[in-house]
Amino acid sequence: MSDDTIRLVTIGRIIRRRRRVLTILALVGALVGYGTSVLFPPRYTTSASVLLPGAWEERELLTQAEIATSSVVVDRAAATLGWSGVSDSELRDRVSAEAADGNIIKISGTAETPKRAQQLSDQVAQQFVAFAARIAGDNTDPEAAGPEALRKTVEETSRRITDLAEAADPGQTVESVQGRAELAKLRTTLQEAMDKLEQADPATNEANMVVMGPAARPTGEAPPTRMQLIVAGALLFFLLAVIGHLAAARVSRRLRTEPEIAAALGSALLGTVDVPDERPAHRPEDRDPRARIRRLLGIDIRWDLPTPQSSGDEAGRQIRYRRVCARLRDQLPAPRRLLVVVPDGDEIAGRAAGQLVAEAERDPLLRVVGVSVSQPMVPDRDNESGALIVLSAGSWTAEELAGIAEACADAGHEVVGAVVAGSVRARPTRSAGHPPDGAAPPIAVGVDARGGSG
Repeated sequence: MSDDTIRLVTIGRIIRRRRRVLTILALVGALVGYGTSVLFPPRYTTSASVLLPGAWEERELLTQAEIATSSVVVDRAAATLGWSGVSDSELRDRVSAEAADGNIIKISGTAETPKRAQQLSDQVAQQFVAFAARIAGDNTDPEAAGPEALRKTVEETSRRITDLAEAADPGQTVESVQGRAELAKLRTTLQEAMDKLEQADPATNEANMVVMGPAARPTGEAPPTRMQLIVAGALLFFLLAVIGHLAAARVSRRLRTEPEIAAALGSALLGTVDVPDERPAHRPEDRDPRARIRRLLGIDIRWDLPTPQSSGDEAGRQIRYRRVCARLRDQLPAPRRLLVVVPDGDEIAGRAAGQLVAEAERDPLLRVVGVSVSQPMVPDRDNESGALIVLSAGSWTAEELAGIAEACADAGHEVVGAVVAGSVRARPTRSAGHPPDGAAPPIAVGVDARGGSG
């Protein structure tokens, strides 16, 4: 897993094999989302629109939107509303404004009830229009008086042109007619310029701002709603659980290949055997409350192991065991007793060891012992003169396997080989209730078992 690319099949295997714990974590996330919604009461949002007549540039509209949410406007609205328990700074956080198409400023207000949200938006819009009108009317800047002075100058010039036209030669000569025509044209041009000046005057536009009706009363909560928080909490916890599984698998140092296992044990690999994938009804560790909880949550089975492949019949599986026993006899100089060392908790290896004992019969004599991985301790050499280590792939790290090998050496047992057991899906038997011929009952790890007599 540490070197594999994360694929959809990997995520699917997590969901399939950890569906119980993922479901529980999703429910916990939903409860957290519900608790968050209780701590933060629902909010409602609505908007009021203010129309700005005339021609406005985009930057000017953005400026007006900033003015609509300024402290002057919002504080005036807060004073008019007179809500107790709501400070001016909190109210400013509840108000926003944006420039929309068509020279419209949309002012939005958020409150804990639909009625208050409507009142807040309407009041801020009215205060904004009033503030803009007051700025346009109270502007006493000398530079701002320029357009008004220009307007008076244009009017005075227009009257002067009229006087000159009346005082001009009333004759019908070409020069007099052209002079009067030029004066009339100049008066028309000045009038058109005056009209354009009045239309483009920002002060006039600001004074003509209008509120486009009251804000609509909201009918639904503003996001995030309670349902959104519940769904988000469930989804967040579910994703975190999946990511946690992937991260744990990425940093896992458990050995998965036969060469790695043989190198960690410092012995030769005698072969691989298959064990039918089945879960016994009762386990020795079921008395432990923690083991019961793990089994209830469905985390007692490894998820990162590949799905067991379909195997052949029982005869095909027995051939693998017989070949391992044959290789074992070839390595021994003479028939002797051997210890079959199985790590505690390795159920697949324990069942494989039981099958090996049944297949070996009397040559050689095998005795199964369980060894704790955290504190490995192998029985001292008695009648046995060697150790055969049986384990499953993907369950133990190199340090743990090296500890088992060292424990065998300390007890005076030479590690003659290793056998890797894998889980496969067995085909259904033809006659229910009768085990196939030659099948050995599973042997619990930690219980001695002797093959043959003597």
